[in-house]
Amino acid sequence: MITPIKQINRFFLLATGPLLGLLIALFIGGAGIEFQAGIQSFVPDSEIPQVTGAIAQRLDEAEGAAKLTASSIRETAELYHKTTATMSSIVETAQQSAKQPETIYNKRITAQLGSPYQTIQSDKIRIELYKVNPGTYKGYAMKVKLKSPDAMKMSLGKDKLGGSETTLRAVQRHGAVAGINAGGFADSHGKRYPLSTTVLNGEYLTGFEPSFKDLFFVGLNKSGKLIGGKFKNKTDLDMLQPSFGASFVPLLLNNGVKTTIPTKWLNSPLRAPRTVIGNYKDDQLLILVIDGRDENGSSGATLTELQNKLFKMGVQDAYNLDGGGSSSLIVNGRVVNKPSDGQLRPVPTHFLFFK
Repeated sequence: MITPIKQINRFFLLATGPLLGLLIALFIGGAGIEFQAGIQSFVPDSEIPQVTGAIAQRLDEAEGAAKLTASSIRETAELYHKTTATMSSIVETAQQSAKQPETIYNKRITAQLGSPYQTIQSDKIRIELYKVNPGTYKGYAMKVKLKSPDAMKMSLGKDKLGGSETTLRAVQRHGAVAGINAGGFADSHGKRYPLSTTVLNGEYLTGFEPSFKDLFFVGLNKSGKLIGGKFKNKTDLDMLQPSFGASFVPLLLNNGVKTTIPTKWLNSPLRAPRTVIGNYKDDQLLILVIDGRDENGSSGATLTELQNKLFKMGVQDAYNLDGGGSSSLIVNGRVVNKPSDGQLRPVPTHFLFFK
C-alpha cells in the first residue's frame, strides 16, 4: 500500500525528471553538436569570429538554462521537504485523533472501576486488576484488552478429555500470565467432563449439542472477539468461527440488555462465589471473580447484583461461568481470590491469558 508520503515522493520525482532531461539535452544535444560540427568542417578564417560567437551564445544559453534548472530543482526540493514534513505531521495528528474515541471510552470504563492496583502490559495484552467492594460482597475485576487473538486461550485439564486440574496448575503448565475457571462440568466414573458444547482449537470435543434449558456457549472467535449465546444448530455457531469455548448457565446480558434470570438460578443458591465474563463495545473483556465463604447462600453475590453492576458499567454481553468452589483467579502465578473450598478445585476447562 502506498502511503501519503510515498505518493509525494513519486510526484516530485516525476516533476523534476523533465527538468533534468532538459539540462542533459542542452549540454549533449545542443552545444556539444555545434562543437563537433565546427571541428569536423572547414571554416575560413574570416568566419571564425562568427562561429565562435555562435558557440559562445549557445554556451551562454545553456549556462542560463542550467542555472534556471538548478534553481527550480532547489525550489522543488525545498517544497518537497516542507510538504513531506507537513504530511508526516498530518498523518501523526490523524493517528492520534483516531485513538481519542478509544481513549475517552476507556476512561469512562475505568472511572467506574476506580484505580487498578496491578497492571500487566505487553504487545499482546493489557491486564488491569481492580478490587470490587460495593458493600454486599467482595471480589475482583480484571479488565483485559486483547491486542492479539492468541493472547487468550482455553486449556483442557491435563490436556485430555475427562481430566481436571486447578487453574493455578493450568497457568503454570502453559506459561500463562493469568487464568480463570471456565465452563461447568459433570463427574462420571472418577473423571470430570466439560458440560455440553465445548470447542478447543477450533474443534468440537464431543460434538455439537443444541442449547437446552438455560445453557449457553461462550468463548472467543478466530479474530479474538468474545462470542456466545444459545445455539439450536451447529451451523449458527460455526458462522461465528469459534476458536474455543465452554458452556454453563445462565446468560446475564445480551447486546446491553438484561436477560431474564431463571428462578432456579436466582435462589439456588441465593449468594455464592461467582465468576463472570463479559465484553464492552470496544471488545475489551471484563471478568468478575467474587469471593464467598461457602455455597450455602450466606455470602458472595447474587446473580441479580452482578447483572445490575455489569449493566450499569456498560457491559454488552455477560455470561455466568462456573462458580462456588470452582471460582478462581490467578495472576502472575498467585491465587488472587479466596477459594471457598479453602483450596483451588480441579476443573476441566480454564480460560488463560498470555503476554
